[in-house]
Amino acid sequence: MIEIIFFRRSALTLLLLAILVAPALPQSKETAKTAPVTDTLRAGTTAAPPGVRDERLWQRALKLQRSAIVVDSHNDILSFMFDENYDIGVSSVGKYHTDIARMKEGGLSAEFFSVYVDRSYAEKGGAARRAMDLIDSVYRAAEKHPDDLLMSYSVADIRRAKKAKRIAALMGIEGGHAIENSLPALRDFYRLGVRYMTLTHNNTNGWADACCDKALHNGLSDFGKEVVREMNRIGMLVDISHVSDKTMSDVLDTSTAPVIASHSSARALASRPRNIPDDLLRRIAKNGGVVMINFYPIFIDQKAIDASAARDVRLKPQRDALNEGFKNDPKRREEELDKLNAANPLPPTPLSVLVDHFDHVAKIAGIDHVGIGSDFDGVPYLPEGMKDIAQLPNLTYELLRRGYSEGDVRKVLGENFLRAFAAAERVAARSSSGGQVSRDGSVRRIEDGKK
Repeated sequence: MIEIIFFRRSALTLLLLAILVAPALPQSKETAKTAPVTDTLRAGTTAAPPGVRDERLWQRALKLQRSAIVVDSHNDILSFMFDENYDIGVSSVGKYHTDIARMKEGGLSAEFFSVYVDRSYAEKGGAARRAMDLIDSVYRAAEKHPDDLLMSYSVADIRRAKKAKRIAALMGIEGGHAIENSLPALRDFYRLGVRYMTLTHNNTNGWADACCDKALHNGLSDFGKEVVREMNRIGMLVDISHVSDKTMSDVLDTSTAPVIASHSSARALASRPRNIPDDLLRRIAKNGGVVMINFYPIFIDQKAIDASAARDVRLKPQRDALNEGFKNDPKRREEELDKLNAANPLPPTPLSVLVDHFDHVAKIAGIDHVGIGSDFDGVPYLPEGMKDIAQLPNLTYELLRRGYSEGDVRKVLGENFLRAFAAAERVAARSSSGGQVSRDGSVRRIEDGKK
């Protein structure tokens, strides 16, 4: 069950850190989604206590953050925008990780809103409708806040938004079951503005094996390979987060365009199947792709992973009782499970652990192949110094502090992603008959259970 973690700090610690602590932040769609949790640090606060921070370096980091194109390839606030009718223009400090004011505070240039389609829709039906409902919410937000958000579909649009001092709003589907095994549906989502698709979520679908589910296809099925080729043809980035290692390998064998991992981290540092092993990091580099680092402690911090596993064992009897006692009341069940987790918190993860993943991917794959894929508002808690989207400058500060050049930091913040996106656009321009999305496209679709 997903963890909701509450941290309590003493007034003395708050004074020493000179930060504000808010009571709650949201829960993770990595296994479920509910409402908020813990401790939002306000923007402008430091990754290190006052007196330890290099003020000159901090000002340099802020200047760089303002001038760079900063791309976050995965943010789950969209689910709350639709399910809770949340207006992203209204402050949600203490409730969610994201709102427009804090996006600006964090120096964000482009946000990919995650069109997250829960696996339950693959089982009960309605996956495509769920995706379309979420897509409409992005357009609603952009139309409601035209001075702040610009619907964007290309690298040129992102650069145009930056010049206009607006945030580029883009979309990526999370969970390939959203296309309901139909290549025409895939193309329709492209027309609606979707510019990447995560081939699976944690569930294996009709054509691709997931990281965290039973393998049915030995990676990609024949139809799955056709999905990848069609995504290349129309210019939709192939996202390999959540997929199995074999699926990842098959994608790299198949794709003629750079791929992305929209929110993944390094398995060498944190042993989770959601993370990417070094051999595949090297292959992603050869492909020209980019690994966008996920911020969730349970994916990046081995100590947190181990503590979570131990807690799962310890709390299993209580969780089983709650699951049985509230099996007909899922909302109440989630509330009670959240309370149980809150009473049994996991240890905090320092910002340095997150930045270690940027270091590792840069070392193994190269500095041109790493970027930001936060998973804001899709996870229940975040590392110290990265409690919401306003704190993105702390990453820039830490990269500079570790000796990265400003040019390399710009790559990590967004230019690496833009390079891969532009390359995918060029592949599509050569293969889609002058931008005609459907004319040469396959009309193939499959029934569930077929390849």
